[in-house]
Amino acid sequence: MTAPLLALERVARRFRPDRPPVLEDLSFALAAGEYVAIMGESGVGKSTLLNVIAGLDRPDGGSIRLDGEELTALDDDALTLLRRRAMGFVFQAFHVLPYLTVARNVGLPLALNGCPSGEAEARVAAMLAEVGLEGSGPRLPRELSGGELQRVAIARALVHRPRLLLADEPTGNLDPRTAAQVLALLRAQVKGHGGGGLLITHSRAAAATADRVYEFDGRGLRALADR
Repeated sequence: MTAPLLALERVARRFRPDRPPVLEDLSFALAAGEYVAIMGESGVGKSTLLNVIAGLDRPDGGSIRLDGEELTALDDDALTLLRRRAMGFVFQAFHVLPYLTVARNVGLPLALNGCPSGEAEARVAAMLAEVGLEGSGPRLPRELSGGELQRVAIARALVHRPRLLLADEPTGNLDPRTAAQVLALLRAQVKGHGGGGLLITHSRAAAATADRVYEFDGRGLRALADR
């Protein structure tokens, strides 16, 4: 049986001893090539879950493995290097640097990972073409629409071919038509690049684009649907 790409076992996170835990005894697995949505109301701990998976926050207990590597055993420097190499992030806010061109924004992960400039330029151009922004490399973010900016964010998240894509409410700032286009693109890109994708959302329309949908209440995940 193939080991999962991402595996959480009995993960816990508590911020204050006098308050209920945000995460408690949480187990979950994601296979390579799988795109999964986790739904939940505001405040239940979805972003905390994402931060714990990404190594931006430390769990109080449990195990988190990515490609068999135990993330909880890594120090901060090792986690930073792992995020650069193996993870991509797409957020509700685009987090595009306004003073850099589209091409330089998309190429940031490659620069951080030491990719040779010629190879980086080719990969950025190919990635922009994949997300429908061919020829937009010299443009500045202020010249783009919201939907185009989110495409830039998706291209940046995937250009270094991460094993795991983490998306946190990626269409919250978009109109319904543009949101649907971005969600379709996000799914297609995850599937096309062979990694795994985890979508955190409160939107049923967004969650419906995933292979599996779970409802999250902080203590556990309840399966809602399979595609």
